Amino acid sequence: MGTIKMQSDGKLQINCNAIGVPFLVANADCQLSSLDYLDGIEVDVKTAQKFLFDFPSDPNEGEHPLVIQVTEFACGGFTIGMGLSHSICDGSGAAQFFRAMAELASGKSEPSIKPVWQRQKLVAKAPPGTPKFIVDPASLATSPFLPTDDILHAYFNVNAESIKRLRMDLIKECEGDHVHQTQGNFYFTTFEVLAAYVWRSRFRAMKLSLDAKTLICLVMNIRRHLNPPLPDGYYGNSFINANVVLTGKDLNEKPLSETAKVIKECKKSSSTNEYIYTTLELLEREKELNVMLKDVALAVSDCRNLGLSEDIDFGWGDPVNLVIVPCDDVDLCLFWPPNNVDPSMKGGIRVHVTLPRAAMPKFKEEMDALKVQEDHNGNAL
Repeated sequence: MGTIKMQSDGKLQINCNAIGVPFLVANADCQLSSLDYLDGIEVDVKTAQKFLFDFPSDPNEGEHPLVIQVTEFACGGFTIGMGLSHSICDGSGAAQFFRAMAELASGKSEPSIKPVWQRQKLVAKAPPGTPKFIVDPASLATSPFLPTDDILHAYFNVNAESIKRLRMDLIKECEGDHVHQTQGNFYFTTFEVLAAYVWRSRFRAMKLSLDAKTLICLVMNIRRHLNPPLPDGYYGNSFINANVVLTGKDLNEKPLSETAKVIKECKKSSSTNEYIYTTLELLEREKELNVMLKDVALAVSDCRNLGLSEDIDFGWGDPVNLVIVPCDDVDLCLFWPPNNVDPSMKGGIRVHVTLPRAAMPKFKEEMDALKVQEDHNGNAL
């Protein structure tokens, strides 16, 4: 393992110096249960950072793309804190590496899925013309709460019954839409209904103006959409943003099913080779666009199917919880699988958001309204 170093032309290069991976073994004199298995509603970032190895970098050698810390608790439980450079891999690549570590720790001589690097498959010349999905950041609504350094990180648990109820409500709203019924679009996925709900909730919490545009970026894994597909074991970045733009008035006042429809349609139209390669070409030419859209758009990434919450056994059984130690980007929302602490969350989703402190109470109010109330027998009311 080497280090990553920025070259004079702005490109990253692997410095193969055989320094190895910084690895730290630590001990904690408390039990994991005393920390609620790091599953509090508000993420205690300072506490979570104690379980990550902040290894200093040498400017001459470059930065370490991978650092690992294992912390053992008094109860016998442990945490594995892993830091990976996003320049090397995405969430799927990180999960692949994590599963490989577990397999090697269990005694296997090699991982079941061997790593593959074929980055050239993601390089192609885009068709001429300006893509239709270009968004002018100046046209997007701004928040009175930004800029600010006073931000909060939080998880919101949405159980399976709440998701089912939300989906059924949106389907009922579409009963009179014969066009979408004919096309089979009256069925919404969990991602579509929850992304629509979170987008509207964030819009309201951030107090964005009704007369401006609002943007959601759907972070799409393109591994299975490319033709030909990427090989099994490819661990590099392989995602694009599919952009949906609505006016604040449409998002806030029209039926939520209308928002779910445009999200669904965007997913479909963004899954073609033409769109994917056009987007990749655009990212190469307009890297500053992502910087300009920072904090004014909402990027939603579905992390439920990375394979990090099951089938990973270092010898102590399945993991109890999976936690991301967040950065301070208020434009990012992540959908995580439920933890194994609360059995009632089976089939549910944990929604991770980062918002200005002033916006969090309203967002919490919106998420609380989504919860399905149950009677003493566990039946939805």
